[in-house]
Amino acid sequence: MTKPVIWITGASSGIGEAAAKKFSKEGYQVIISARKEQELNRVKDECAHPSEVLVLPLDLTDIPSFESKVTQAIGYFGQVNVMLHNGGISQRSLIRETGLEVDRKLMEVNFFGTIALTKALLPNFISRKTGQFAVISSLVGKIESPYRSSYAASKHALHGFFDTLRAEHHLDNIAVTMICPGFIRTNVSVNAITADGTALGQMDEAQANGMSPEDCAAEIFSAITQKKEEVYIGGKETMAIYLKRFLPSVFSKIIRKAKVR
Repeated sequence: MTKPVIWITGASSGIGEAAAKKFSKEGYQVIISARKEQELNRVKDECAHPSEVLVLPLDLTDIPSFESKVTQAIGYFGQVNVMLHNGGISQRSLIRETGLEVDRKLMEVNFFGTIALTKALLPNFISRKTGQFAVISSLVGKIESPYRSSYAASKHALHGFFDTLRAEHHLDNIAVTMICPGFIRTNVSVNAITADGTALGQMDEAQANGMSPEDCAAEIFSAITQKKEEVYIGGKETMAIYLKRFLPSVFSKIIRKAKVR
C-alpha cells in the first residue's frame, strides 16, 4: 500500500505502452489493460518491475464487464490511485462518406467506454476521498480537423464530461488531468478506421515524424504527478490551440488547406 497504483487502458502499444514502462520505472505499481492479452504480457515483461504489473485484459465496448474489472484492479494491489484513460481509436474519413455505424463506433469506444469505466471506479475514489483521472484526449479535442469528424467529437465530449467531473468532485479530492497529444510516433493512424469501418493500414507522414512515445510518456508522467488540469504535448502543432483560441478565422483558413491525411 506504500506504492501508488496506476491503471492504464490501451496499454498494449503506443502511448499506453510507453506510459506503463515509464510509471513502472518510477516505482509505481501498474495495471495494464487492452484487448490483446499477448501484447500486454509482452509489455509487462519489458517493464522495469514486472512483478508489480498486473495484466487485466479489457474491451472498452464490453461495459457489463467493468464492475468486475474494477473489483479485480482494486483487489490486486489494494487500491487504484490514478486511472489513465488511453484506450481508443482514431479516424480517417470524410463526413459525407462515413456511415453512421462508424460514427457510433467511435463514440462507443472513445467516449461511452471511457465514461462507463470512470463511473465504475468513481465510487471507490469518492469513498476514499482521493483519486485522479488522467485522460488522453487529443489536440483535436480542442480544435477541428478534416477526416476526423467523429473522432474529434468524441474527444471534445471527453473534455465536457471530465471538466464537469472535476467541478462536481472537487470536495472529494478527485483530480482530473486532460492530456492533449499532437503528432506522436505510434500506429494510431495505421489503426484508424475509414468510412466503411476498416483500418486505414498506413502511417500518416506527420505521425511518422512526430514525438516519440517515450518522450510523450515522460510529459504525461510530469502532468499527472503535478496534477495539472490540462496539457498539450507535441511539436509546433500544439500552437494550433492558441491560434484557434485567439485568431479563429485565421485558423479556419489554415486548417482547410492543411495536409492532414
